[in-house]
Amino acid sequence: MTSLLDPQSLIATVGLIGILAIVFAESGLLIGFFLPGDSLLFTTGLLAAGGVLLHQPLWLICLLVSIAAVAGDQVGYLFGRRVGPALFRRPDSRLFKQENLERAGSFFERYGARSIVLARFVPIVRTFTPIVAGAGRMHYRTFVLFNVIGGVLWGCGVTIAGYFLGQIAFVKDHIELILIGIVVVSLIPVALELLRARRRQPSSASR
Repeated sequence: MTSLLDPQSLIATVGLIGILAIVFAESGLLIGFFLPGDSLLFTTGLLAAGGVLLHQPLWLICLLVSIAAVAGDQVGYLFGRRVGPALFRRPDSRLFKQENLERAGSFFERYGARSIVLARFVPIVRTFTPIVAGAGRMHYRTFVLFNVIGGVLWGCGVTIAGYFLGQIAFVKDHIELILIGIVVVSLIPVALELLRARRRQPSSASR
C-alpha cells in the first residue's frame, strides 16, 4: 500500500502510461479512490521539469492527463447512471464504503453542477462525485461541459504547478526531500480516514 501511495515509485514503475491509467481510475472508478491523484500529478510535473523518469514535453503530458481525467469521469457517470439505485443500497466492503458515496452526495447537493469541477481538487470525493451525478440523472450535456472544464483545470493546473516549481533552484537542489514531503502529504488523507474509522468503532460497538 505504501508503494502505491508513493508518487515517485509509481512513476518509476509504470511511466507515463501508468500515470494515465491511475488518473483514469482515480477519476471515476470505485477502486481508485485511494490512489494519490494530486501528489501524482504534482510529482509528474516536478520530474518532467528535471528530465527525471519522464522525458515527454509538458504540453503532451498535460493533454494526455486531461483526456484520462475526463474519460475517467465519463465512465463514472455512466456507471452511476446504470447502477445508481443498487449502488446506494450496497453494503460496506473493504474497498467500498457507503460513507464515501454519501460524502460525494452531500458535496453534489451543496454545489450542484459546479461540484464536478470543485470535486477534482478534493481527494476521495473526486472519485465518487461523477458516480453520484450519474445516479442523480444530471443532464448529460451539463455533466460533459463541467467534466471537461474540471479535467483540464485539474490535470493541467496541478501538473504545471509541479513543473514550474521543479525549475526553481532550491527545489532542484532538494528534490529528494521535496518528494519525501509529497509522499507524507499524500498519506495524510489516508491517516485521517483511519483515525475517523477508529473513533467510530466504539460508538457502533456500544449500540
